[in-house]
Amino acid sequence: MQLNFIANAQVPSASGRVLPVLDPSDGQAFTEIQRSQASDIDAAVRAARDCYEGVWHKTSAAERSRLLYRLSQKIAEHADELTALEQRDCGKPTKQARADALALVRYFEFYAGACDKLHGETIPYQDGYSVFTWREPHGVTGHVIPWNYPMQIFGRSVGGALAAGNVCVVKPAEDACLSLLRVAQLAAEVGFPAGALNIVTGYGHEVGDALARHPGIDHISFTGSPKVGTIIQQVAAERHCPVTLELGGKSPQIIFADADLDAAIPVVINAIVQNAGQTCSAGSRVLIQRDIYEPLLERLGKAFEALRVGPAAMDLDVGPLIRQSQQQRVWDFLSDAHAANIPMVAQGRVVDEAPDTGFYQAPTLLRDVPVDHRLAQEEVFGPVLAAMAFSDEDEAVALANATQFGLVAGVWTRDGARQFRMAKRVKSGQVFINNYGAGGGVELPFGGVKSSGYGREKGFEALYGFTTLKTVAVRHG
Repeated sequence: MQLNFIANAQVPSASGRVLPVLDPSDGQAFTEIQRSQASDIDAAVRAARDCYEGVWHKTSAAERSRLLYRLSQKIAEHADELTALEQRDCGKPTKQARADALALVRYFEFYAGACDKLHGETIPYQDGYSVFTWREPHGVTGHVIPWNYPMQIFGRSVGGALAAGNVCVVKPAEDACLSLLRVAQLAAEVGFPAGALNIVTGYGHEVGDALARHPGIDHISFTGSPKVGTIIQQVAAERHCPVTLELGGKSPQIIFADADLDAAIPVVINAIVQNAGQTCSAGSRVLIQRDIYEPLLERLGKAFEALRVGPAAMDLDVGPLIRQSQQQRVWDFLSDAHAANIPMVAQGRVVDEAPDTGFYQAPTLLRDVPVDHRLAQEEVFGPVLAAMAFSDEDEAVALANATQFGLVAGVWTRDGARQFRMAKRVKSGQVFINNYGAGGGVELPFGGVKSSGYGREKGFEALYGFTTLKTVAVRHG
């Protein structure tokens, strides 16, 4: 049984209730987590506040840096263990789970180096005054971490918050808690003071809601659906609590006729099948210039047919979806596509070794998807790619911007002037030219526009969101 982690101690929930943890590869329970409640959040917030007031706010930036660096090294030492936990808990193929563990190492390494680089400024002003600014942490920050990339999003969110001088209360998704509980234990082992990092597990409508409403939380970081993000904003607004929101996307890959297709095709495929398509930044729409629409669909179709889906431990192209309800959601989208006579170009294959009780979905490529169909408008959060044709640059921009989302876009063209025109015209928090994701660099600020949220995490920019700016004006002489 997995316990909450509060004030450097493993503690059961106040209610004594637990939730089963299922392995997505076979649908079977293999351990339990705490089904916490508001009183558990309160205990975690009080522990965090005591730590902040008593120890953490007095800890120098240099010492925070050393702690974060020691944690990054400790995580590296336990990368195999964390990979195994993530693989079983989330159904990630081994290579993906390991990549997430190594990304977590890099996040804490990056933010270790950033702690003492957050400077203020002096401002020229009237004679007789000295005016300057400095950055101050919010205090106690709350973090709601989703189930699709728990280690990576923990790293970019909690790593940035700790580096800026905050202490953290974390509510992981009930489907993906194990790696984060272990990282919190490792943080205690390397010397983080009690209360600096607290993990409370349970349902979103019970624990997540309590975290968002708690008056002791000074800032909220949330990654998840637009629907829940709206609720978080409304709750936080009641007490004027600032929030950082990343709320998903319906990201386009825009491929012009002059693109390097040999370079684009493997990236386009990886962008939709990575993590079984359960990625906020998944390239779930491919917009193809009409001149190359048919030949490119043929090549993409052959690549899709070669994809294999199976248990996480088999380390195939695609693992299972996180749970049965997510599997059903993908089925519903595909059923709607069939009812609308949207043609299917190709599908991958679920291997015979995959248990019937696992949550599998073959990657699916669909073509001629109408711009107003839900497949072109809503997040599927599964390995389903919707293809659409465009004639020219204006139509490509119109299609790319024709959703409520604006998280990521990919543009594939050799035309240098077009590259910059598209980057400017596409409404998106990130635009990648002739690549997609830039290798997942932790240094790159990440966030959305429109219904994809606001604020930025990752990179140095995150430190500004996890701090407030104070202006000091001194009159002298």
